[in-house]
Amino acid sequence: MTTLAGGTDTLTRNALAVLQPGFEGTTAPDWVLRRLDEGLASVGLFGRNIASPEQLAALTARLRAERDDILVAVDEEGGDVTRLDVHTGSGFPGNRALGVVDDVALTRDVARELGRRLAACGVDFNWAPVADVNTDPANPGIGVRSFGADPALAARHVAAYVTGLQSAGVAACTKHFPGHGDTTVDSHHALPRVDVSADLLHSRELVPFRAAIEAGTQAVMTAHILVPALDADRPATLSGRILTELLRGGLGYTGLIVTDGMDMQAIAATYGMERGTVLAIAAGADAICAGGGPSDEATVSRLRDALVAAVRSGELPEERLADAAERVRATARWTAGAARNEAGPAGEAPRDDIGLVAARRALGVTRSGRYEPPVRAPYVATFTPAMNIAVGDATPWGVAGELERLLPGTRTGSFSGAEAGPVALAAAGDRRIVAVVRDEHRHPWMTAALDTLLAARPDTVVVEMGVPQAPPRGALHIATHGAARVCGRAAAEIVVGG
Repeated sequence: MTTLAGGTDTLTRNALAVLQPGFEGTTAPDWVLRRLDEGLASVGLFGRNIASPEQLAALTARLRAERDDILVAVDEEGGDVTRLDVHTGSGFPGNRALGVVDDVALTRDVARELGRRLAACGVDFNWAPVADVNTDPANPGIGVRSFGADPALAARHVAAYVTGLQSAGVAACTKHFPGHGDTTVDSHHALPRVDVSADLLHSRELVPFRAAIEAGTQAVMTAHILVPALDADRPATLSGRILTELLRGGLGYTGLIVTDGMDMQAIAATYGMERGTVLAIAAGADAICAGGGPSDEATVSRLRDALVAAVRSGELPEERLADAAERVRATARWTAGAARNEAGPAGEAPRDDIGLVAARRALGVTRSGRYEPPVRAPYVATFTPAMNIAVGDATPWGVAGELERLLPGTRTGSFSGAEAGPVALAAAGDRRIVAVVRDEHRHPWMTAALDTLLAARPDTVVVEMGVPQAPPRGALHIATHGAARVCGRAAAEIVVGG
């Protein structure tokens, strides 16, 4: 076995190269720096790693001081799923809002600006965009993260997003292949099943992925979903039929294939992270996302050792592992080359306001008769559902902060459950009520709460920050199509200005 610099053999270096682990804290742990010397080629950053742009830039600079060709990945979709703005809410409205506007130039410009900000912080790989066609409104994991329910619309915006992001020197990772939109189960918690025909998959789910491939996406992320029409036995992440035969063979994709988080229960609870990692690489995946949950040296060691043992036992061909590792390194070479040109085409200046521009354009406003804005600071009743893990509960959302800025003295409360309506009504007193909901159609208790408020206070303003499926109601109804900070600001402007 050939031994390389860093004191580890080729097999072990390749096993480390295919891992994308996370870690705790806002500085690089010693174990990460040591593993970079031993062959680790990528890391994934999450909200726990980011305190400010300056801190993030210092962190990525330290990582690159150890290995200059490292891929630094982040889950920065904009909108509801943000890591750059985890403590404040995103300055970009998210995919659903962009799909509602349906201006591909706007989507490209938003993605480019997001990419520019990532690149300025030293991040060169983004687990985005979401290419799922959100055909099931009850989907608990995708929702406003999708551009919409129309495959053609999703396709054109996915392509625009990939083009914009990569024009800033940041590799796009289009997800979740072959499509996570037609599910009512969140793969963070269990294994979803998509029971549709192969013909429907090709005419619906796969359409945006074809567009992403044609646009040159550098990476594609797998979905932890069971699709019996393609493979009745194994979820997509672990399926050679789906990754090698369909994605590579059928769609002609030659770039990097990345798994969704292997700590998610769809895989971890059914196969285990170590076994799942081996099966994913054998099926055709090239990089293992393994940092959203367990994020320590022991996890990396276990996954590395599982890959090495699988090669030595003959279960995993060494050539497959070597090929996967080379794809990771090739992607790093692409980002290094793209970074030299990240200034972009002549005349394209930074667009600091592009996210707010998009959020304002995405608003759907319905007035019931003549709407009168509040004459004094209102009460914001936020009806808060359980957040899915991709969104997390660390990021603020709603309109209260922005209304407080426009109408000092605004008060607010968060409510949930069967008694949310009466409790919110009592808390509001005689103030005008602004009721903020998120996917009302998915939460009967939320509908009941609005019923209570509107029966007692017909002048209540309703702001829907999820997928708007319930009929508009209230003196003023605003559909923001996302819960990002800029969505809240755009809505607050309407509440105050009419």
